[in-house]
Amino acid sequence: MKKRGGSNLRLKLSPDSEISFAKFLTDSGTFKDGDLLVGRNGLRIVPQDGQEEPPLVKPSDNQLTLADVDTIKVIGKGNGGIVQLVRHKWTGQFFALKVIQMNIQDSVRKQIAQELKINQSSQCPYVVVCYHSFYDNGAISIVLEYMDGGSLADFLKKVKSIPETYLSAISKQVLKGLIYLHHDKHIIHRDLKPSNILINHGGEVKITDFGVSAILTSTIGQRDTFVGTYNYMSPERISGETYDYKSDIWSLGLLLLECATGCFPYSPPELGDGWINFYELLEAIVEQPQPSASSEQFSPEFCSFISACATKDPNDRKSAQELLKHPFVSMYEDLDVDLASYFTSAGSPLATF
Repeated sequence: MKKRGGSNLRLKLSPDSEISFAKFLTDSGTFKDGDLLVGRNGLRIVPQDGQEEPPLVKPSDNQLTLADVDTIKVIGKGNGGIVQLVRHKWTGQFFALKVIQMNIQDSVRKQIAQELKINQSSQCPYVVVCYHSFYDNGAISIVLEYMDGGSLADFLKKVKSIPETYLSAISKQVLKGLIYLHHDKHIIHRDLKPSNILINHGGEVKITDFGVSAILTSTIGQRDTFVGTYNYMSPERISGETYDYKSDIWSLGLLLLECATGCFPYSPPELGDGWINFYELLEAIVEQPQPSASSEQFSPEFCSFISACATKDPNDRKSAQELLKHPFVSMYEDLDVDLASYFTSAGSPLATF
């Protein structure tokens, strides 16, 4: 079956980065948000003049529909819905199907609309592909590329920690994905964490989950909203300050340090069973010294890379473009690191049926 990704879609984004949410259901069963129209036959765009364009993919025997896939199992939950592993009946190809029920808060609906627009317009080998979107029976269904290795969070549960050689290769792909999001699409991910970095047995590493991302129209690329995962949130966001793309770089530093050590960089107080609440954790991120990699355990290059990411002042943080040139990213290239074999040898449970 021919893949249909973002390259087929012509999205006309509003000049205002905030999407005005206007949801309605027509007699034919359609979900509408601004110029985005999602129905049983897939996604369409309604131009500014109100005249609906024809289907972006003409109906044919090869068109992907929900009736054409069989559900294998649930592989993820959260964010108002579930993620299922599905298989195309005629080709045997696997996809990840994100199903989001629409009986949710308006703020979450806005995030879903943003996710659809961003995913459908993304064309990058380091970002998970979104093939199609549907609205049916009160739910939005998004057909995504299936990454058979699961997430870095899944992988960490198996291997406990990831050696530097592999982290270098992983970081290179993640940085290329961030360069695409930050530079080409003007997007702050805002929820970068191990569970949002997916891997496959071909050795590919891709960024996913733009449910809390936002398209930026400001030339500075800054946002002052408070959305995302608390653990990996940058100090400037926690403090309520204006933040930009560098906020994702902080998150990258924390997730790579967690992958290297097997532990989240901010440990709870020694007395007690852990953090009392997330406010205590946030205070620690703002008030405590920035996390660092141990020079006794890791190379100077890795320690330097983490310091360049997880510095508390965003002005001192490196950009994704700058970090791609960091010695740590290239120091193991002569070893011909085989991520495909490494990911496969761990045997992710998501890859077996």
